[in-house]
Amino acid sequence: MKYIDHGTGGPADCMTLTEGPVPQPGPGQILIEVVCAGVNRPDVLQRSGRYPPPPDASPLLGLEVAGRVAALGAGVTQWKVGAGVTALTPGGGYAEFCVAAASHALPIPAGMDFATAAALPETWFTVWANLVDLGRLKRGERLLVHGGSSGIGLVAIQLAKHLGVECIVTVGNEEKAAFCRAAGAAHAINYRSSDFAEEVKTLTAGAGVDVILDMVGAPYLQRNLASLRRDGRLVYVAFLEGSKGEADLMPVMLKRLTITGSTMRPRTPAEKTAIRDALAAEIWPALGRGELLPHLFARFPLAQAAAAHRLMESSRHIGKIVLEVAGS
Repeated sequence: MKYIDHGTGGPADCMTLTEGPVPQPGPGQILIEVVCAGVNRPDVLQRSGRYPPPPDASPLLGLEVAGRVAALGAGVTQWKVGAGVTALTPGGGYAEFCVAAASHALPIPAGMDFATAAALPETWFTVWANLVDLGRLKRGERLLVHGGSSGIGLVAIQLAKHLGVECIVTVGNEEKAAFCRAAGAAHAINYRSSDFAEEVKTLTAGAGVDVILDMVGAPYLQRNLASLRRDGRLVYVAFLEGSKGEADLMPVMLKRLTITGSTMRPRTPAEKTAIRDALAAEIWPALGRGELLPHLFARFPLAQAAAAHRLMESSRHIGKIVLEVAGS
């Protein structure tokens, strides 16, 4: 099969299209003939040597795919060969064939193409686990999302709308602000021209928000704490601008705040299955009705993975970037 090899890591140009053996599914796994694969920030971090895969994961890049089931591992009964699936993978998605746990796959919603389906798993698993499970987000609350125009950010906006939550986002320019408002955000703050904490204070009449989803990191910590109301929850999903800094933590005690966060890849298979089951029950029916669809900003052939990564690193995109694998 053809796959993307990133060697020992480095800049985007370290990735090359090469050939190697097709992986084989073990017990409880399925082999997927990949049609499209999603591109995500963790892929960029792994390629650059800052996010090594778990010991039992494929060393290849790629955490989400959509395609057709090509083979079944021992004990798999919920899928049939030829079925269209989209799946969260522990790695290996930048390839013509990829192995995934059968219990981490979901059916492709009716009428959806493979490219759109490939953009679903990583963001929806991540947002659901962090906002619903950890953040305890519920109807009637207020949510602040940093990086509102990212793949994660746009899914968070959609989840907020789905749950009946008022969503405020931060973005880097007015084009992204307008896009986020059209996607369902109640307010979009340009962090380059405004202090988001002051804007949140004004927008909420001083009350603050209940939950913050942050991918920026330490530079925002103090202002995040100031923006939360009593019993608020600050949830981290990334540290794009660093994880180390200083802050006055007194607001944590005075307002009974919770600071938490998680990554998806180190979670146990059982934990990922539980998230898959929640999405199947709560989100996939809406996707099947044509709701909550991801925005595909760009598609690249598998051989142009380096260009896809350069776009991701530029932060010029809005929504998701996808690799078209079949026929590469």
